[in-house]
Amino acid sequence: MTGRILVAVDGSEEAAEALRFAAEEWPDADLTALHVINPADSTTGAEGGFPGAVDQWYESARKRGERILSDATDRVDRDVETRLEVGRPTATILDVAAGDGDGEGEDGEPFDHVVLASRGRTGLSRVVLGSVAEGVVRRAEVPVTVVR
Repeated sequence: MTGRILVAVDGSEEAAEALRFAAEEWPDADLTALHVINPADSTTGAEGGFPGAVDQWYESARKRGERILSDATDRVDRDVETRLEVGRPTATILDVAAGDGDGEGEDGEPFDHVVLASRGRTGLSRVVLGSVAEGVVRRAEVPVTVVR
């Protein structure tokens, strides 16, 4: 039985489809949509460029993440918990799935299943950009469904 499902969302149409798929496939499961803020996406650099730059970047990324979660959950006709974390996407998804995430007020309960989208990158773009889906599939300790 699948009781708790973690669905990674990144703002793409593919990720929204993965959340819709999970909602339809497991109608009785508790769904949590997770968006990961990746510090590597910051254009401010390690020093931040000017005082407060890192805080400003984080606030902007947090607001964007909240919009992504809201947009994704608005597309399904059922309750979906949301969660926003900071870190490298693959590692963070795996940590949250295992109940090791550091979200405020989280109970540390592991998830039974992970659902995420694959954009289907191939060739050089896959090598250069890596594949979150592949990393999660290879290292997850729970079943993973990849939606394409």
